[in-house]
Amino acid sequence: MPGEGDPNADLMFVGEGPGRDEDLQGNPFVGRAGQLLTKIIKAMNYERRDVYITNVVKCRPPNNREPNPGEIEACQAYLLEQIESINPRVIVTLGNVAAHFFIPTRSGVTALRGSFYPFNDILIMPTFHPSYLVRNQANRQLRKMVWEDMKKVMAYLGKK
Repeated sequence: MPGEGDPNADLMFVGEGPGRDEDLQGNPFVGRAGQLLTKIIKAMNYERRDVYITNVVKCRPPNNREPNPGEIEACQAYLLEQIESINPRVIVTLGNVAAHFFIPTRSGVTALRGSFYPFNDILIMPTFHPSYLVRNQANRQLRKMVWEDMKKVMAYLGKK
């Protein structure tokens, strides 16, 4: 499951890895978290087909656990090739695994989010993974923080 969307997108979303629903359908972010990501994308005045969506690892780790360093390393060349081919202006990382792929730090997404980080000639905007938002639906503050992050991305990309 390499990814989907516009192969010339200015905006790329990178998550951790596929879950059960993604394995079954063969597309990234199609379960409840994917439905929320689609809503976020629409709120940004994009359609899913206008952006590119992928994951750090391309196959689901056993028991849906977090990918280990070896699994991330095994998929690294593929992801870097995707990024080079698409050449987005901004990559939004969804969750810690994706953020740490681009930003070498021990800080979590809560500390990283809200700021851009350089990666080659691309800006990285870390934010919470949609599955985290789904699991914490009652916490409106989390959704507000993600929206603040997306507004910064929109401003940089000239979207209103």
